[in-house]
Amino acid sequence: MGKSAQGRQLYTAEQRARRDSTRWTFVQAVLAPLQFLVFVISVILVIRYLSTGEGYVAATASILVKTGFLYVIMITGAIWEKVVFGQYLLAPAFFWEDVFSFGVIALHTAYLWALFSGVSEVTQMGIALAAYAAYIINAAQFLLKLRAARLEAGVTA
Repeated sequence: MGKSAQGRQLYTAEQRARRDSTRWTFVQAVLAPLQFLVFVISVILVIRYLSTGEGYVAATASILVKTGFLYVIMITGAIWEKVVFGQYLLAPAFFWEDVFSFGVIALHTAYLWALFSGVSEVTQMGIALAAYAAYIINAAQFLLKLRAARLEAGVTA
């Protein structure tokens, strides 16, 4: 399904031109590392809370910020896909990354549900860590796709 490993290019020449000319590429390039930075800080705070029992408010705030970044990057990423591929999500070139992103969003949303439903703090943090594990896999998917695009550009340039 649109995998370059199957011999198909990640981008057509027209898609590459749209990707390179849209401001949404820049937005994604800024948001992705910021989200990762927030993630690293949040993981540290969550582990600190789980290890010591201290810092629940800081850990919770960091998870909320990370979740906000995730929602924003998903919305702007959907707009990016619309500009580049002509559809908001599940474009063949990013189908599996988007599918897995839905799982990541579901886990982050489950955390929000747990937080606002009064579920125990330890359970909340466990859900957050599960969401973060899924996020790492999803981030790796996108990094591999970015690498493939760079290799493709080097071959086709």
